[in-house]
Amino acid sequence: MKKRWRGKRSFSLVMLAFIVVIGVLSGCSGKDEKTSEQLSVTEIGESIEQAVSLKEMKKQDLNKLQKLYRLDAGSVDDFILYTSTSNVKADELAVIKLKDESQAESVKENIEQRVEAQKIKFKDYRPDEYFLVEHHVLKTKGPFVLFAVSKEAASMEHVFDGAF
Repeated sequence: MKKRWRGKRSFSLVMLAFIVVIGVLSGCSGKDEKTSEQLSVTEIGESIEQAVSLKEMKKQDLNKLQKLYRLDAGSVDDFILYTSTSNVKADELAVIKLKDESQAESVKENIEQRVEAQKIKFKDYRPDEYFLVEHHVLKTKGPFVLFAVSKEAASMEHVFDGAF
């Protein structure tokens, strides 16, 4: 009787171990990390809009994107751009998907030039806005570039990071 019990118990343990291994392996492969090809700027933008209020900002078009960051339209696959509705506010949000991720560093450099211009604009005139510009978020993930100037910039960054 004891041998029979040991046999059933060892079989049960082997099956349990097998199920756990299969579960772990399928869990790792099943939760396919979103690749940059699968992820859209619209999805990221909607997630950011759910996390923070963009009521004080206005959605902008490709012309404004090119004007602010001096980007070649041919290098941009997709984007969202929000800027402040007022010249005395520094708030900005841009999520840009580039056609070629090797251009990300160049785009970051262009955005840094925008940051420097905004610092000069707000330094003595609006210290609170200068603080926001100085503590901006600028980062890349693959072909995506995030630029955020806002009191909510850390939340925007968190949502952006969570999308990948």
